[in-house]
Amino acid sequence: MIHGSSAPDTVSIIIPTFNEADCIGELLTYLSAICGPDTGAEIIVVDGHSTDDTAALARQAGVRVVLCPQKGRAAQLNYGAAAAGGQILYFLHADTYPPPSFLADIRLALGPNGYSSGCYRLAFNQPHWFLRLSGWFTRFDVDAVRFGDQSLFVQRAVFERAGGYRTHMIMLEDQEIVRRLRRYGSFRVLPGTVTTSARKYLQNGVFRLQAVFSLLTMLYWLGLPQQRLLQIYRGLIRQDKL
Repeated sequence: MIHGSSAPDTVSIIIPTFNEADCIGELLTYLSAICGPDTGAEIIVVDGHSTDDTAALARQAGVRVVLCPQKGRAAQLNYGAAAAGGQILYFLHADTYPPPSFLADIRLALGPNGYSSGCYRLAFNQPHWFLRLSGWFTRFDVDAVRFGDQSLFVQRAVFERAGGYRTHMIMLEDQEIVRRLRRYGSFRVLPGTVTTSARKYLQNGVFRLQAVFSLLTMLYWLGLPQQRLLQIYRGLIRQDKL
């Protein structure tokens, strides 16, 4: 754990969770093997009062668990940032694995290379050709293909200047914050990839789910209110946690 005044390259990995008992233990085992006591990194699970064993499993893994008063990814990410001790914040989904080199990658991007925030390209843990194609498009530095599954790293000072995540946002909060982060410095899409679970695609159908995501993104950019987007999401996506 990071205590007190931290060095500029200390990293806080912030993972928002809600009912992630099926995957949180394996991810934390993976991260803990990389983030040893001398690496200048900490792992924080920010739980939205899961009704399963998510929080208990995270504690068993030896990481810090904080319970956010408000369920919702944006609120949980902000709560985790406030609780974190690092000067570099790394926001990561509970079903997403960064490459083993992620600490060095992030520090290099935010240090000598002069970027203030960034993300990885995306890969899925299933070989479906359409998912590979979708991941391929995330190499482009275009906000329309920025999503939370790619993870997000940012200097704490820049995150705070930007005002953090918009807690009123129920979805696409990750895409929205990138636009604001760019106002305070350069954004970098790293050449490496994070690998995320394709579970939602398998539950809903690859083409069907991608069509729904594309529709929601288009409606968001057209200014549709968050509550209306949520209604559409809930009506079209199976086994939803929102």
